[in-house]
Amino acid sequence: MTYLRKCLTGLGVLLLAAALLLWFLPARWAMPWIEPQLHGLRLRQLQGSLWDGRAGQVLAADGRPLGRLHWTLSRRALFGQAQARLDWQGPGFDFTGAVRRLPGAKVEWSGVNLHAALAAWPAHVTLPLGQPRGELQLDVEHAILQGGWPLQLQAQAQWRHAVMRTRTGDVVLGDLQGQAQAQNGVIQAQWQDDGQGPLQVDGRLQLSPLGWRLDATLRARQPDPALRHWLAGLGQPDADGKIHIQHSGGLAGALPGTTATHKDTKSP
Repeated sequence: MTYLRKCLTGLGVLLLAAALLLWFLPARWAMPWIEPQLHGLRLRQLQGSLWDGRAGQVLAADGRPLGRLHWTLSRRALFGQAQARLDWQGPGFDFTGAVRRLPGAKVEWSGVNLHAALAAWPAHVTLPLGQPRGELQLDVEHAILQGGWPLQLQAQAQWRHAVMRTRTGDVVLGDLQGQAQAQNGVIQAQWQDDGQGPLQVDGRLQLSPLGWRLDATLRARQPDPALRHWLAGLGQPDADGKIHIQHSGGLAGALPGTTATHKDTKSP
């Protein structure tokens, strides 16, 4: 009995020591198990614990510096309830947000705030009509993702001092703003200008895994040759100087709608 009591006491001490170690686990000790799940990101200059830690340097898979990161991770993760808050300050952007894992391989984001200077984007990030410049402010009140697709979404965005940089020069668009909502995996997005800039914009986007549809109207408010030349790449204006755009793809291409000046239908 004495021997058994000693064994049980020793086992209890070991379990208590293991629990204390896990409760205060240093972040640098946990990295060998965590980094394989970071999709190539590498965390350096680690401080703090697994539950409240900092990385003084975040590196991309190709070695590019991506700023510094502070995170808090709920200890409920020990019981399968992963919940964390991130504060990421990078070159040209700031990101904060809370994330938690839900049943059914779903992920919930809340309180997301992203502020980015688009000039800090890599040079190869180019849209068909130029490189976006200006400041992007994105606020996501709530989002539930499954496989990276938003099942639910409530978000607002502002593109301040919007500019498209083209091979012939910069095209000034003004200040644009938009909203997006999603229910049951169907995204509805709207965007418009602030009513005072050089470009008048009114757009709608419907997006789902089965297809998409875009309807937009654009018009230059000012006799800006660069802006009018840029708009000419989107379609021919009507008698009021407005360009009507309608694109669709997938099953959304069969939805009824009015005839537009510029239209194509593609499969996603």
